[in-house]
Amino acid sequence: MKILIIGGTGNISSAISKGLAGREHDLTLFKKHSNVPDWLKDAHLVTGDRNDRADFERKLSALGTFDCVIDMLCYEPADAECDARVFRGRTRQFIFCSTVDVYTKRPASFPVTEENGVIAPCPSFPYAWKKAECERILWEAHRRGDFALTICRPTFSYNESWSPGIHSFGGQSYHLDRLQKGKPILMHGDGTSIWVASHRDDTATAFLGAIGNEKAFGQAYNCSGDEWMTQEYIWRTIARLMNAPEPDFACIPTDLLGKLAPLQAEWCVENFRFNNIFDNTKAKRDLGFNYTVKFEDGARRCLEYLRANNLIENCEKHPYYDRILEAWRRSRTALISEFENDPVRPE
Repeated sequence: MKILIIGGTGNISSAISKGLAGREHDLTLFKKHSNVPDWLKDAHLVTGDRNDRADFERKLSALGTFDCVIDMLCYEPADAECDARVFRGRTRQFIFCSTVDVYTKRPASFPVTEENGVIAPCPSFPYAWKKAECERILWEAHRRGDFALTICRPTFSYNESWSPGIHSFGGQSYHLDRLQKGKPILMHGDGTSIWVASHRDDTATAFLGAIGNEKAFGQAYNCSGDEWMTQEYIWRTIARLMNAPEPDFACIPTDLLGKLAPLQAEWCVENFRFNNIFDNTKAKRDLGFNYTVKFEDGARRCLEYLRANNLIENCEKHPYYDRILEAWRRSRTALISEFENDPVRPE
């Protein structure tokens, strides 16, 4: 097959490219930089900036037709409009990397499936809202007959060079340093919201199984983790694997955390606070998607890699973290003290 990957050496796309390398495919990558690993030496390489849409259209229009195009970089709605123009009649199948975050964060029921999930992200969460807009534009192209669309919706997909946990302020590795040093850990809410994660090698199996698969034409697929884990469980597991002290959680209401650190807590307010529980049955049935890397095994591999390569950031570089903790504990102590002296009593 003649396949184009827009991207190809990123987190998930590296595993997709690796799965295609060595097979009898005519593989082309469009990416910003010319560096590629040795196992991609036989792939055709076209360099360019995805954000320079005029250059993107000119270079890719000149490549002729493809059996399948996979866009791992499309994020802005204008990117999707550009894809619709460039690949109209130039590819049999177009695979778009979307996200499970396009579903409303307050679903009617769990787990969220492709059928019962409502595509209604809040505009205040640009990542999800823009991905949903891209889906809408590409579905219009599909209905026009421009190409057969397949959408894959991954969850948090990690690899060995990433922190295996997403804390209240994101995925930075300094949180691991705090665990190792026994420092208090901020926790949004009470730590019982549900999270899912998938190793990028597993996530890639959904994309690989979709390529040229007519069952996938005109379909969307969840490809998330199968383990439904509380935030507290995730961090207790990571601490145990690090032989770190038992985590000392400082549980702060999510809305308050968003007011104290609006930039750092943006994703927490819009996403991490909610239960993220998705059904992968459809992708397993049609695409051969399989969840093989259990979270504990994946987290152990991440921690080994990060330690071996000295990639865990010093938490002392983020003093605002302790400032929030100190202010919260002072306020909490004062509030408890006030009501201890004058408790609320039944009327």
